[in-house]
Amino acid sequence: MAAAKGPSVGSLGKLTELRQRIFFVIGALIVYRLGSFIPVPGVNPDAMANLIGQSGGILDMFNMFSGGSLGRFSVFALGVVPYISASIVVQMMGSVIPSLQALRKEGQSGQRQLTMYTRIGTVGLSAFQAFGIAVALMKQQTSGGVPVVYMPGFGFILSSVVGLTAGSLFLMWLGEQMTERGIGNGISLLIFAGIVAGLPNAVGHTLSMSSNGELSTIKLVMVVALVLAVTAFVVFMERAQRRITVNYARRSGGQRSYMNQTSHLPLKINMSGVIPPIFANSILMFPAMAATWGNASHQSRWLQDLVQALTPGEPLYDVIYAVLVITFAFFYTAIVFNSQDTADNLKRSGALIPGIRPGRSTADYIDSVMTRLTGVGALYLVLVCLVPTFMQNAWHVPFYFGGTSLLIVVVVVMDFTAQVQAHLVSHQYEGLLKKANLRRG
Repeated sequence: MAAAKGPSVGSLGKLTELRQRIFFVIGALIVYRLGSFIPVPGVNPDAMANLIGQSGGILDMFNMFSGGSLGRFSVFALGVVPYISASIVVQMMGSVIPSLQALRKEGQSGQRQLTMYTRIGTVGLSAFQAFGIAVALMKQQTSGGVPVVYMPGFGFILSSVVGLTAGSLFLMWLGEQMTERGIGNGISLLIFAGIVAGLPNAVGHTLSMSSNGELSTIKLVMVVALVLAVTAFVVFMERAQRRITVNYARRSGGQRSYMNQTSHLPLKINMSGVIPPIFANSILMFPAMAATWGNASHQSRWLQDLVQALTPGEPLYDVIYAVLVITFAFFYTAIVFNSQDTADNLKRSGALIPGIRPGRSTADYIDSVMTRLTGVGALYLVLVCLVPTFMQNAWHVPFYFGGTSLLIVVVVVMDFTAQVQAHLVSHQYEGLLKKANLRRG
């Protein structure tokens, strides 16, 4: 009878597979954090930290997503951004190039081929970005005239390209292993770990500002209230569904006796999850980073304007970011959800939507519903990602998380918790099934 009440925390010790998966994720995150402190040779750590602090804006955001690796110029400084960028390119090409479209329809074998293309693209992007960063850093100095690179030259460029590319490829491999052997999406968990790693320092800095009088008590309360409100809103929207009524006609006995059974087809409002904000950030980060590093050398007026315009909170940055989030929300939803396949599955199972003919009409109806839901979900993502930024600029409050990072943290935690619960429920069901078989035997 106790098993009918649902899975308990004590049953976790009996789930060998789930325990191993959780320990694997924890171990992988520990490795990730240790690797973020391994520096690339030839860089002055103090000068590099000062450079990041002076630049601000998009570099601070990139440093936050990398768990501080950029500020330390560790082998993980590129993070998973090259892998995400390569994934974007492969997925976009998969929707345009017929040969790649055919691979997407070949199941696991086609997916393995696309994964190989993504890995090759990750190598190329990592090497290209590492080369650009190394060349840019050799020209940089702090405000006190201290050079960032001890000995500029070919040796530093070579070591940077090799070190950063190897670090990015290792994170790609680690994320794939976490997805396969752990729980949840490994790449999202790595980004989550990078964001959360800086939270203690941010909280301590905010409390220090409050105690020193730099931050009023009212603004501190507003920050806490904003974090709680955005968190609650994200949880509500991520659980929100549009349920389409589906009727099943099943024979209950005899040749003319049928029984109608009603069910629902659940469609999430935000089918794309945190992928659109991550994609949008990955695209905006490196152009702004390159412009920022080039600014100190050339001092061109147009380059200064570009750096300023690509700073989070500026109108141009916010508009481009919102457009990218909305675009990727529709694009990624179209990849992960196929209305025609759903309609075919309903037809094969003898199900139909009331008032809609099976087949193509059902697919068109589901597609129209999904389009409206995706529109609402895209606006929700833009709202959550940008409103805290507007408030931060208006109040000048040190809101570490921001909208994008808070969204990623909440969604990743929800996904991880849901998958753990699914494993527990599956284990409980298997236990009840074994007991029933033993009683029959």
